[in-house]
Amino acid sequence: MTVELPETWDLETDLVVIGSGIGGLAAAITADEYGIDAVVLERANVVGGVTAHSFGEVWVAGNHLAADAGLPDSVDRGLGYIKWLSSGFGDERLMRSQAVHGRLALKFFEEKAGVRWKLVRDFSDYFWPQCANGVPEGRFIEVEPFAAEQLGEWQDKVRVTPHVPYGMTHADMFGAGGVANFLNWDFGLMAGRLERDERCLGPGLSAYFVKAALDRDIPMLVETEAVRLLQDGAGRVIGVVSRRDGRDYVVHARRGVVIAASGYDGNRDFEKRLSQQVDVHSLIGPEVDGAHLRLAGRLGAQVARVPDVSMLGYSIPGEEIEEGRPLWRNALTEMGLPHAMVVNAGGRRFGDESFYRSLAFAVDYIDGTDQSQPNFPCWIIQDSQSRAKYPFGSVMPGQELPQGLAIKADTLEELAERTGIDVAGFKAEVDKFNGYCETGIDADFKRGEKPWAKYMCGDANNAPNPNLGPISEGPFYAIKLERVSGGGISSTGLLADEHARVIDYDGQPIPGLYVAGNSAARLDQGAGIQSGFSNARGMTHGYLAGRHAAGSPSEALA
Repeated sequence: MTVELPETWDLETDLVVIGSGIGGLAAAITADEYGIDAVVLERANVVGGVTAHSFGEVWVAGNHLAADAGLPDSVDRGLGYIKWLSSGFGDERLMRSQAVHGRLALKFFEEKAGVRWKLVRDFSDYFWPQCANGVPEGRFIEVEPFAAEQLGEWQDKVRVTPHVPYGMTHADMFGAGGVANFLNWDFGLMAGRLERDERCLGPGLSAYFVKAALDRDIPMLVETEAVRLLQDGAGRVIGVVSRRDGRDYVVHARRGVVIAASGYDGNRDFEKRLSQQVDVHSLIGPEVDGAHLRLAGRLGAQVARVPDVSMLGYSIPGEEIEEGRPLWRNALTEMGLPHAMVVNAGGRRFGDESFYRSLAFAVDYIDGTDQSQPNFPCWIIQDSQSRAKYPFGSVMPGQELPQGLAIKADTLEELAERTGIDVAGFKAEVDKFNGYCETGIDADFKRGEKPWAKYMCGDANNAPNPNLGPISEGPFYAIKLERVSGGGISSTGLLADEHARVIDYDGQPIPGLYVAGNSAARLDQGAGIQSGFSNARGMTHGYLAGRHAAGSPSEALA
């Protein structure tokens, strides 16, 4: 095998990490702790990755924080929950590895990286009490607010986001009645944190890991795009060709390369071919475009896919994530609010609006008799009570929805006619829905019965059901929903083993190549998803990859 390698390297190190989200930074920090050098290459002009766009939740079963709080749990129960969610699409060894190593990684980054974790109290698993291995609290973890001035000259180079209210913690929001109960929030607290640049949620989580990397003098090179991996004559990955300042910048990796470049939200071709999602709008930056698949695919890396679904969202006219590129928002909260519901063109509801996974699977349903998708297009329907009480993205309670976002009408019949929704079906559905709001019981889809939904997309102060309120007071509004990405969480990724090594099509690890986070195939969770999984996977994969590259692989599964 003839391999042409550069005569000189622009930079030499032990471990090269591609991507600066929690997965990549976890790998670099772990490698440094175990005695080898690391460098992080980031394509964007800021670090923090997709992690900074998230709510910052890390889901870990059997963790030490829950034990200290006297909350009963175990790794075996956590594994049982993951297996139940997986619907048979998970890999037993990878699911066990995540369950076992998640809590080890959590403790490691607390002790070695200074991450200040805290439990999110009274916040249940998605499927508790439906699943016997779910728990009412103890598995959701977030970070304490992070004072960004600690980042020094990097303060403005660590990503913040328009997607989450990062001046508040979960405890702050839940204590005020939930994410949607905006009018009860402590605005003085939030304003003070934002003025002092104290970051919570995803931006806070990212900042803690960036600070740990800075404290260890781990180089983080921004605006440096990895374009090709280099192998030696034996097939071992030993370097990365990147583009930096308009030229090739070649980095030698004596111990290997970790790909932690997230998913492929910004690549519509990949979304259609690999995720079977049509016309999906990306919630995040265009740099998340499937680089992991291009880089590792040339080396024979095996990919794997789990069943996935369309998310639903919207874009407010005039809001841009960058010049000329609309800011797309996930409609998770807005769909489950009191005085709102989601209907298809027939005027019918088709799932539990307070649990986005219910709608997400239903929206992709194809009627085999005529190849139609009866639940898409679809609309959020609101009345004036919803507009008076709850925000809609950046539109505050009491403000009019901007022109171009919603269709407005004085009557339900007029709203249906102007929207193209079947009038008779719609009117009958609203009448039935309003009846459910009186009793607090949704006989069709059990809306509001999952405790998780109370705080994330409901009003905890609303009785008798935090997610049900009648649509009865005009004017009425219809907001058309579009398919949006899952924030870097893609259905297809690189197949890895329990040490985060990338596997080829002969079932063997590719020497020197690792993968972390959303770039890795989701076989450690299968067809299921749970808030906090993505950050937990990234943290754990990075921990495992860093240890293995340093010659100290975990023996927890031995």
